[in-house]
Amino acid sequence: MHHPQPHISSSTSTSFPAAAAFDFKPAKRRGSYNCGRCGLPKKGHVCHLNSTTYPTSISTPTSSPSAVTVENSSSASRPPHPPPLRQSYTHLRRALSFDDIDTRADSQERDLDGSNSPYPGTDLDPDNEMISGGLPAACLWEVLRRLPPAGLLAAASVCKGWRETTKRLWRAAEELRLMVPPRGQLRFIGSVLKKCPSLVRMSLKMESDVDATMLACIAFSCPNLESMEISTSNTAVNRITGDELGRFVADKRCLTSLKMEGCSNLGGFVLSSSSLSTLWLSDLYSLSKMVFNCPNLKEISLEFSRQENDTTDLTTMVDGMGRSSPRLQNIHIASVRLSHAVVLSLTAANLRGLRMLSLVLGSEITDASVAAIASSYSKLELLDLSGSSISDSGIGMICNVFPNTLSRLLLALCPNITSSGIQFATAQLPLLELMDCGMSVCDPDSQNSPCDESGDNELPNALNNKLYLMYQKLIIKHSRLKKLSLWGCSGLDALCLNCPELNDLNLISCKNLHPERLLLQCPSLQNVHASGCQESLIGAIKGQVSDSLASLENQFQCKRLADGSKRVRAPDCLSQEAIDDKKRRKVVDQQCKVLVD
Repeated sequence: MHHPQPHISSSTSTSFPAAAAFDFKPAKRRGSYNCGRCGLPKKGHVCHLNSTTYPTSISTPTSSPSAVTVENSSSASRPPHPPPLRQSYTHLRRALSFDDIDTRADSQERDLDGSNSPYPGTDLDPDNEMISGGLPAACLWEVLRRLPPAGLLAAASVCKGWRETTKRLWRAAEELRLMVPPRGQLRFIGSVLKKCPSLVRMSLKMESDVDATMLACIAFSCPNLESMEISTSNTAVNRITGDELGRFVADKRCLTSLKMEGCSNLGGFVLSSSSLSTLWLSDLYSLSKMVFNCPNLKEISLEFSRQENDTTDLTTMVDGMGRSSPRLQNIHIASVRLSHAVVLSLTAANLRGLRMLSLVLGSEITDASVAAIASSYSKLELLDLSGSSISDSGIGMICNVFPNTLSRLLLALCPNITSSGIQFATAQLPLLELMDCGMSVCDPDSQNSPCDESGDNELPNALNNKLYLMYQKLIIKHSRLKKLSLWGCSGLDALCLNCPELNDLNLISCKNLHPERLLLQCPSLQNVHASGCQESLIGAIKGQVSDSLASLENQFQCKRLADGSKRVRAPDCLSQEAIDDKKRRKVVDQQCKVLVD
């Protein structure tokens, strides 16, 4: 369809700039008060001109009445447009109240609502659409799509143009992150999900209770949902049962990721899905049955409550999980009921693709469990045995089996390991990038008092053991280590680190670490967590960090004057290491933060 362009006479275009078009009012759409032939006011006017006198006049077709004509009262020789029909504007919705002003005389009129689009029933491309007299819709799109859902709902009430843009944003949304208020949660969720027919990823932070009705609303409103995450606040309760969760997973054939918190009311479940690849369930308690019919499951995380009366049979659960999900790569299980028997059931599954194994809070996991893991899975990249009872011997087995694959080792809350085992692990694992040994090398005086009801003969031995455990030193030299956590290691007395790639160091509550016995040779340090430490230790950390930066800054080439009187810094043009100096300046600009609070 041909769209007429606004007509401006040559005399007018030479004497007025384009911005002066805002000084002229467009033709009134409810009917013209001027003569249709000569352009003079109709009141008290009798036109003697014939409509055929001006063969160069441009008539506006009724099918596109939105063409704008900019007129000049001093130019009477230009043939004006005939007034458009009133009924032709009934289906026109303007984006803004002043969108009929257009200073672009060389562009065609654009249909903002898509009614004249060659593809009816579809939205226009925001890159080719203009809003508000020349404002590209792509700019408004980029601004509004960064708003949270509440701000997007508020933006829809500004004007029609913004409301249409927000509607298109809702329809095009593929991911939604929403905090559900405690009141009217079901109505709120239903109204929001109704706007998003293309939603595939959803994350909900629930401040109210979650039940089967909420789950059914999500299943009905999001037919193509692929990822769902539900987290609960401290006051919210998850009332979803195992049968309801199993029906939801079975009905959502596109679901690939499911993460849910507060699953204390499941009781037992049977999950059957051919598409599910990621499953995270937390706060599990006393499950009577756990059946996984998920052949494509690759990652699973099961966190159980720490109550002592939990009756979940983890051995049977792990055995069934290994049989029905042979493609598992990442396994995380946190439970106080983890034992050596559970580890044996896991190793019997023979999961060839297993790369990450995390068995947390299992106090009955010993060095024998480490031997079973090392014999069955020799390609682990992450091993987390925090809260176990392994010793330095178990660390030695880990170093012998995984020297070429292991990059993350977490051994927090392991009371039987010492600083010698930690030092040995860093020396024998060249690919290590993360190590967590928090609360492992602890001061026994913080847990047991020497004045127990023991005999006098046992008191000297106890004191000797405490002195032996308290005064431990740790020396680590590693070329790839990036994160080291020693939080709560109150048994450390001296620390020496030579790690050029280390950027995060956790020394929280290292109360017995002496400032005189601290040496940090880590030029890439960015964050040092030192809350709970002595003031003198915090000052020593800040001093060594600043000294390391100053040493880098003073590494520029210097030379003496001609008379040999004093040394001055040579300019970059005279230095053969000018490029290296620029790199050093970039390193100096990265300030290290010592976090105390």
